[in-house]
Amino acid sequence: MRFPSVAIVLPFAGSALAWGALGHRTIGAIAQNYLTPATTQWVTSLLGSATLLDVSTWADDYRSTAAGTFSAPFHYIDALDSPPSTCNVNYSRDCGSTGCIVSAITNYTSRAQSTSLSTAQKTDALKFLVHFLGDITQPLHDENIEKGGNGITVLWNGKSTNLHSVWDTAIPEKYVGGNTATYANNWAKEIIAKLSTGGAYASSLSSWISCTNPSTAQSCAVSWATDGNALICTNVLKTNPAGQELSGAYYNAAIPEVERQIAKGGVRLAAYLNTIATGKASILEEEDGGFEPITAPSEEN
Repeated sequence: MRFPSVAIVLPFAGSALAWGALGHRTIGAIAQNYLTPATTQWVTSLLGSATLLDVSTWADDYRSTAAGTFSAPFHYIDALDSPPSTCNVNYSRDCGSTGCIVSAITNYTSRAQSTSLSTAQKTDALKFLVHFLGDITQPLHDENIEKGGNGITVLWNGKSTNLHSVWDTAIPEKYVGGNTATYANNWAKEIIAKLSTGGAYASSLSSWISCTNPSTAQSCAVSWATDGNALICTNVLKTNPAGQELSGAYYNAAIPEVERQIAKGGVRLAAYLNTIATGKASILEEEDGGFEPITAPSEEN
């Protein structure tokens, strides 16, 4: 990567956050790039001058408050599968009586489109969606084993931490160098270039946004969770990471998957919000025989 390096502070205590600030902010920045003008107007009517990047971590902050504790189970789904031999998500088996990320996406999709709720309530619904469409791409938020990897002790640069924290924060921040809005915008530009015609992700884009219709929110969310959960078998727990140093070979194998998941989260979020606001799922416009971004990301947030 071309980004300047900074010191990385790792949350070595157990974490249940997904992607950390960097991942969520990058997903928000990618999505902002692909919003249609009509969607941008709708988002602005709810968020004011704030961008999707600005509100991308709100749900994590909110659940730490007394008023928001109810939302803690909404950040994940506990797949009761058997990795690394078998990985799968089953909504009726895995969602739980207090709800999960799939039911939350379904609920807040309905609330964001409501004509009877207040602007403040619809604003909260939008902020939840921005965050949860990021959370669901983090493989360990689609897995039950050891509380989504929080109970798997590993090493990172010789220091003890847990597997969940490594995927949330350590891997992406090592790759990019920091977690501020500037780093997120820079990473988003790198990913957007790969999504553009001729880029490394261009051929995958249509499949990544193939299920982004709010009218089928539950089934789409299950498909996104299933997609993330598959990486538990093919990458995250392909070999037993417990007690291992993960900043070397494990990191090298994981970072391409991490970036692809971030890219998926960004384009899915944009397509999903575009459909909510306009009824059209497309996030791109055709230009000169290829598909190009509607707008370019800003230099600074």
